[in-house]
Amino acid sequence: MRYLPLVMTILCSACAERDKKGQLLDSPTTGTIKIAVDESLKPLLQAEVAGFEGDYPSAHIKADYTAEQKAIHDLLLDSVRLAVVTRRLYPSEKQKLDSVKIIATEVVIAKEAIALIVHKDNPDSLIRWDQLEEILQGKSRLWKQLYPSSRLGELQIVFDHPQSGIIRYLTDTLKIKSLPSNCFAAATNEAVVDYVSKTKNAMGLIGLSWISDGDDPAANKFLGSVKVVGISKEEDYLKPYKAYIALKKYPLSREVIMISREARTGLGSGFISYAANDKGQKIVLKAGLVPAKAPVRIVEITRKPMEKIVKN
Repeated sequence: MRYLPLVMTILCSACAERDKKGQLLDSPTTGTIKIAVDESLKPLLQAEVAGFEGDYPSAHIKADYTAEQKAIHDLLLDSVRLAVVTRRLYPSEKQKLDSVKIIATEVVIAKEAIALIVHKDNPDSLIRWDQLEEILQGKSRLWKQLYPSSRLGELQIVFDHPQSGIIRYLTDTLKIKSLPSNCFAAATNEAVVDYVSKTKNAMGLIGLSWISDGDDPAANKFLGSVKVVGISKEEDYLKPYKAYIALKKYPLSREVIMISREARTGLGSGFISYAANDKGQKIVLKAGLVPAKAPVRIVEITRKPMEKIVKN
């Protein structure tokens, strides 16, 4: 009987799935895989990976935080098994996977947004949607074109990467092919915040998850160095709060989508299941974003004119 544990270990190893080279395959909760993530989503995915690996110590997810276009490119080339981005695959991309008999799985895990930020001392932190369109179309290049009393001079528009999900979202939404010359990339969302915090005439575009977690010291540090801009598409100027994102009222809202090319139920499938269900959705909520499944409590406030107070 003393050899029973050893015999059981050998039998379990023999029954485990192996690839053509005889190496053990990963399972939904064990093994190692590489994934690619749009860098603007880094704070959220870092939290999801930490939670998943904490629950499943035998699982190891190596995340490459990169531009959205590269993340999808690596997925199509089979360099990674899973990509986390803010758009679904285009028909041409699905056809590439179809050609190798792979059917992509696309799962929405959260609703996020693009936040506009300016220097903390900038007195102008409200912008209309048509003004933002004119800025990104190159029609408005000076702050005084937006705010006649402004003395800030030329607008500098800063974003993370030319191939990021942020730029793709804006060019797709506004139907523009290229950005004006006063727009430039700072490589990462963190670099965007740093640049805007030091440059009074700059306006930055970042993923909301970088500043949405009120319990995160890094997010609070960022918020202390910049000001979030309110955007008006109809009448109210809205900031990227959860309620406005959930109700689709904030104009720069977007989805966070996990795309898998796994042909079997492996570690990628396990990670998607974790992120899309109870524990993963609580992480989304904790990060200050809108979960895809869990409800968000929304309180509606009815505006009424105040009654005139007459002094006796």
